[in-house]
Formats: sequence, C-alpha cells, structure tokens
Amino acid sequence: MAQSPLDPLSSEIERSLAEIERSLVALKQRYNQVQNDLQRQATLQQRQKELGRTKEFQAELNRIKAELEEIEMNLESQLFSWGSLKEPFWQAVRFGGLGILIGWMLRSCVR
Repeated sequence: MAQSPLDPLSSEIERSLAEIERSLVALKQRYNQVQNDLQRQATLQQRQKELGRTKEFQAELNRIKAELEEIEMNLESQLFSWGSLKEPFWQAVRFGGLGILIGWMLRSCVR
C-alpha cells in the first residue's frame, strides 16, 4: 500500500494540535491559579487591615504576611519561562543567521 504524501503532514499537524491543546490547558490552569491567588490576596489584605488595629492577633497577622509574600511569589513566578521563550529565541537565531548569510552573499555579488 502506497503512503500518501499528506500522511506525514497530517501526523505533524496532529502533533502540533496536541501540543497546542496541552499548552492551552496549562495556560488555563495558570490563569485559574492567578485568579484564585489575586482573590486570596485581596481577602488576606483586608484581614490584615482588620487585625492591624488590634494587638491580640499578632501571630495571625504574621502568618497572613507570610502567606501574602508566598502568593506574591506565585504571581511573579512562572509567567515567563524558558519553555515559553524557547521557540521565539530559536526562530530569531535561525532567521537572523539566515539574514546575515544572505547579506554576505549579496555583498559578495555586488563587488
């Protein structure tokens, strides 16, 4: 049975779609985490203001401060990772290098 020339293209498209779906799921999970953390941060900041007025809850206030710091770290981290920058980086390297080679070839042809 002869293999259709579209079979490799079809399998490549399927792999790309699967990768996009995985990325979308990861992005949705990250978005939900950020939304939950922002909501929790607002709640804790409100509670911190309430407890800041009384001295008897100093231990809880310290715990809330520590949790707020952790949430801020979660919000700041994982927004950019090497995985998300890897493809654009290599495309820039590839096409930048290709541009330099074409420039050198054109320069040598002009002389």
